[in-house]
Amino acid sequence: MPDTPSDATYMARALELAWAQKGKTYPNPSVGCVLVRSGVIVGEGATANGGRPHAETTALKQAGSAAKGATAYVTLEPCSHHGRTPPCAESLIAARIAKCVIACVDPDPRVNWRGAAMLQEAGIDTTIGEVGLADAFEINSDFFARVNSE
Repeated sequence: MPDTPSDATYMARALELAWAQKGKTYPNPSVGCVLVRSGVIVGEGATANGGRPHAETTALKQAGSAAKGATAYVTLEPCSHHGRTPPCAESLIAARIAKCVIACVDPDPRVNWRGAAMLQEAGIDTTIGEVGLADAFEINSDFFARVNSE
């Protein structure tokens, strides 16, 4: 399925947010998230300095109730495990987004397709790797190298 111009446009914004945080989010990856409802950006965020809060958390907080029915554009698969924060996949599900466009799988063994599976099991239309894959991989190449060597 080819990228639609809107998917490419909104993912480009999410990638821009992630690029701006590159090198500032250790030990976490640099992630961007944009929430779009009816063609309007209702929330956006990037992983904060030091890794908290996550991009999805910031975008959902900004969007509030406007997240319901929105499409989330996320540069890296939403986390699916409990750590210092609840899983972002659960937060997106609780916000009742309608669709999630994910640029890249998170190779962290605690995630690695589990976040995408959680979204799909909740009935959220989820695509992964169709938009922004190369850029998302480049942004977090250092994170991927570290995770894959552990």
